Amino acid sequence: MQSIFIVEDDQSIREMLEYALLAANFEVMCFDNSETFLGQLNNKLPSLVVLDIMLPGEDGITTLKKLRQEAKTKKLPVIMLTAKTAEIDRIRGLDLGADDYISKPFSVLEVISRVRAVLRRMDNKDELSEIKVGDVTLFEERRKVVVKEDEVYLTFKEFELLQYLIRNKGIVLSRDQLLNQVWGFDYSGETRTVDMHVKTLRQKLGEAGAVIKTIRNVGYMCEE
Repeated sequence: MQSIFIVEDDQSIREMLEYALLAANFEVMCFDNSETFLGQLNNKLPSLVVLDIMLPGEDGITTLKKLRQEAKTKKLPVIMLTAKTAEIDRIRGLDLGADDYISKPFSVLEVISRVRAVLRRMDNKDELSEIKVGDVTLFEERRKVVVKEDEVYLTFKEFELLQYLIRNKGIVLSRDQLLNQVWGFDYSGETRTVDMHVKTLRQKLGEAGAVIKTIRNVGYMCEE
């Protein structure tokens, strides 16, 4: 059974998430601070972490940074919980390697859908191919990206976005198309999500990020 760690100091939100995820047949452990959560990782690694940004003591952004610096938790899927208006926190989270974010207030169905979407894609390793555009090579089975000869470490969503863009090389893709195909959830009104992920993806790819073209008033396209 897949396990979810919830790190949230608001008891009502924590209990709501715990109840919903238990009902969805996940194992769940809850923490109200980062210190206890990080300590538990020495005993067990979960399948995914739901991490609030606003925590007592060490905040979620700092905690995420620590996770991405440790070899054993570097690729641990993390969904951040953010305030509705805290766009800067979402951008910082994506820059540090968050796989997704959910804005408060949210519905438990939304959380379950996003958790399942991330876990489903983590388990989807059936294809053995590698695909390439320009200096960027993407190894689908190993979920690895190389620019020239250097490996680039992407978050789960960044990898999925790049993979979909390369697979559809030369085709203009709208933000709505990318949301539906990459996120697998109805993100109506959340097209900013795509823009933020493209921004961080380009930064990580460096000069090779130029293969991702912005198509004004439409979306994006990948080409040589």
